[in-house]
Order: sequence, then structure tokens, then C-alpha cells
Amino acid sequence: MAYVAVRGGAEAIEASLEHLQYERVKDGAFVAVETLQATMRGFLDQVMSESSLYSEQLAALAMKQSEGNVEEAIFLLRAHRSTLPRLYYSTTTDARSMFVLRRISASFKDIPGGQILGASHDYLHRLLNFDLLQETVEDVAAQKAEFEAIEVPDNSVLQLEKLPKVMDYLRQEGLIREFPENDAEPSDITKESIAFPTNRSQRLQTLTRGQTGTVTSLGYAGLRGYGASHPTVGEVRVGWQSIHVALDDGDDPYYIGAIKLTEVESFIPVNVNGEDKQVVEFDVGYGACFGQNETKAIAMSIVDHALEVGGDTAIHDEEFVLLHIDTIESTGFISHLKMPHYVTFQSKLEQMRAIKREGKML
Repeated sequence: MAYVAVRGGAEAIEASLEHLQYERVKDGAFVAVETLQATMRGFLDQVMSESSLYSEQLAALAMKQSEGNVEEAIFLLRAHRSTLPRLYYSTTTDARSMFVLRRISASFKDIPGGQILGASHDYLHRLLNFDLLQETVEDVAAQKAEFEAIEVPDNSVLQLEKLPKVMDYLRQEGLIREFPENDAEPSDITKESIAFPTNRSQRLQTLTRGQTGTVTSLGYAGLRGYGASHPTVGEVRVGWQSIHVALDDGDDPYYIGAIKLTEVESFIPVNVNGEDKQVVEFDVGYGACFGQNETKAIAMSIVDHALEVGGDTAIHDEEFVLLHIDTIESTGFISHLKMPHYVTFQSKLEQMRAIKREGKML
């Protein structure tokens, strides 16, 4: 493939950029980054997840700069991320220590600690709320005060920390397929490009920063028969996960903050060769994403298991999946088609004209 460098169009490009800035301000409206950060958590969670950078403020800034264009916001944040020094790696973290905001299971109605519905659009009628067209700052303050005035019942036993995992109970019954423990150092795909075959850490990292729509579509394809994994969601857990780093000073790891995280463990029944007969056990598909990204995390757990067990269809093909789900790579390659292809197109055109003049078939 060959391209022609764009020359002689500097003034036109400058004018295009000025026009772009004008489009953002032409209505005279202003929105503060703080306002976006406070009100657009779903957008920010998606952008942080796909850009692999946890910063609500910078995600809000990218949203403002990109005028709400998701792929452009992710591009901005991913580019900024590439300029940051990587000073430390966090220690291994366990979602059992999560401060839970939401926790549901599709496998069991009653789970230890209870199902915690939290804040979710799942239980809404998808009808436009036209009252929001007239919403004022006073309305927001009144609604906030009303919710915060709700008192916790004295007999409440609600526990939000150190909740056990649903998977642990199946494991205690010997119903989870066991694998040898793997303590290998995880790879870092942001520093070293993946090569095939990949290891589990490379696959999980690529999936968690994958484009939400693409990961979801692949998971959906798996459910529709293009994969061998049809799971039952064991647990969706959303909450604040503490992060620690360890220094070489001999002290305990240092707490550096907490990130909002969605973790999913899905159960997939599989036939396993026992001592003298085949038995059915559960495999676990795993998904984890920055922010509250439940659909993506569930789809990730489906694709994770599909890649782990292998198969004949596309979602079992790690090269097909991992090389096509990255937002920057996929949108970038599609967008490059807008670049001048004068040389290649003229070459094809001349070839076609010559064939037509000579009466030959292509």
C-alpha cells in the first residue's frame, strides 16, 4: 500500500482546525469539565476502560475536547497515557476486599451477604424522561438532599466489605474444574507487543481495553452458536478496589488509592475426564473492566473462556479476536482510508482502463 504525503494544503488544514473549534463553541454554550465528571459516569467509565487510564478528570477533559466523540476521546486519553512514566506495578489485588456498590448473581437467588442491586439502569423503563428538559440546579439539590436523608434501618445487616465470592462455594463442593496454580509474572502488553500464541495475562489485558461494542458483539456471537461457551453469570461485582504498590524498603505495600471496578465470573459446564468416568464440572470465564461496565465485563468472560478452551469458530481464534478488538487500532485503520491513496488508486485505474481498451476480462 502506498500513500502520498499531504502537501500544499497547510492553509486548508489550518482552516479546518479553526472550523472544528468553532463548531464546539458556535452556540455559545459552556460546560465545565467538573460538570461532565459529575454527570457522565457511564461515558467516562467506557473511555477509561478502553484507554487503559483511570482518571475521571482526564476522561471528562477528553470528552469535552472531542465534543462527545467516544473514539476520539479514547484516542486522546490513550495518547496521553503513552507519555506517562510507568513508575510502579501494583501488587496483586483481590476483589474479595472490594467495597461493594453492586453485587448480583444470576446463578443463585440467595447468596451469602445478599444481592445488592446498587445503582443500575437494569430496572428502568427505557422511556425518555422529559422532566429533565426543565431540570434546574435547585431540583438537583433537592433530589440529592432527599436521597441522603434516607436513614439506614437500625436492624440493617447490610455488609459492603469483604464479601465472599459465589464461586468459592462451588469450589468447596468440588464443582469448579481445578488447574495448576500459575504464579508466572504477568506480561505487560503496553510495553511489549503480543505474539501468538499468547498467555492468559496478555489475553485478559487485551480484552479489558478492547472496544466495548466489539467485545460485546463477540460475546453475543458466542451465545448465538459461534462459540462453545454459554455461561450462567455467577457474580457481577461493582465497587471500589483498593490499589497498593510495594517498594524495596521492606515495609508493607503502600495504599495509593481506589478505582471503581467491575468484575464478572461466569460458570460454564464442561465435561471432564474423572478417574474412571466423565463428570461435569464448571469452568470460570473471567471479565474485569475499569468503572461500571457490566455488559462488557460479562461479554469479556464469554470470550475469555472461548479463547481458553479453543474451537473452530472465530471467537475461539485468538489472532482474530485480539487483533481486531482494540479501539485505536480498528478505528485508526478504518480512518486511514480517508488519507490520500492517489498512487494506488491511479495504478488500479490505469490497469482497468488498459484491460478495457484491450477487451480483456479482469
